[in-house]
Amino acid sequence: MAKKPLILVINDDGITAPGIRTLISIMNTIGEVVVVAPDSPQSAMGHAITVNSTLYVEKVTIDDGPQTEYSCSGTPADCVKLGVKEILKRKPDLCVSGINHGSNSSINVIYSGTMSAAVEAGMEGIPAIGFSLLDYNWNANFEHTRDFIKTITENTLKQGLPKGVVLNVNIPNVSKKDIKGIRICRQAMANWEEEFDKRKNPQGKNYYWLTGKFVNPDKGEDTDEWALANNYISIVPVQFDLTAHETIKHLNTWNFND
Repeated sequence: MAKKPLILVINDDGITAPGIRTLISIMNTIGEVVVVAPDSPQSAMGHAITVNSTLYVEKVTIDDGPQTEYSCSGTPADCVKLGVKEILKRKPDLCVSGINHGSNSSINVIYSGTMSAAVEAGMEGIPAIGFSLLDYNWNANFEHTRDFIKTITENTLKQGLPKGVVLNVNIPNVSKKDIKGIRICRQAMANWEEEFDKRKNPQGKNYYWLTGKFVNPDKGEDTDEWALANNYISIVPVQFDLTAHETIKHLNTWNFND
């Protein structure tokens, strides 16, 4: 009998979030599941790690599933580090992060705690996938994502991923019958036009709320934003080597001796 793959499950919305509870139940049909997730929401934490305060990890039981679960006081990246270095007895065969409540397409991948957990796993040499549903509602319905997530996960386990690459998967918020399929995409060159809403507290001290709107000037039909707008699931392969390799040759023409 083949040994079940060991799967580490992480998220950034917190260990009790409906998204991660759905992801855990899907992974339980595929392998042996260990969960290490934040004890409170850690959205938009990016790749933050805890260096100036203590970290706490507690074994917990959230439901009656066969998975083993740990609640962590740290960030999503902290959860991966602790899971790999302290909790698991061997390196997992796969790390899955999510299901995030909300989009992590385009530029959002930079800020995402969900994707930073996947990237951290990739840095450890572990194949990793971040899953997100385009619904920010805490009570979002994740049921229509199940078959797609299982298919993508099983393909990743079977085929593997290139070194230094993880997958960013975003799922449109439509019914299962309206999802047209899965597309391999590039990240859209879109951005946030941000503003700060300046206010005063009762003591007269200024404070700010970050606001703004998402702007997508990228009209390419090979992007994650196009796929999602047209009811496709987008898969973007993400690399954590941030070197602009194509610029090295140009920079080598500069004269730094003057």
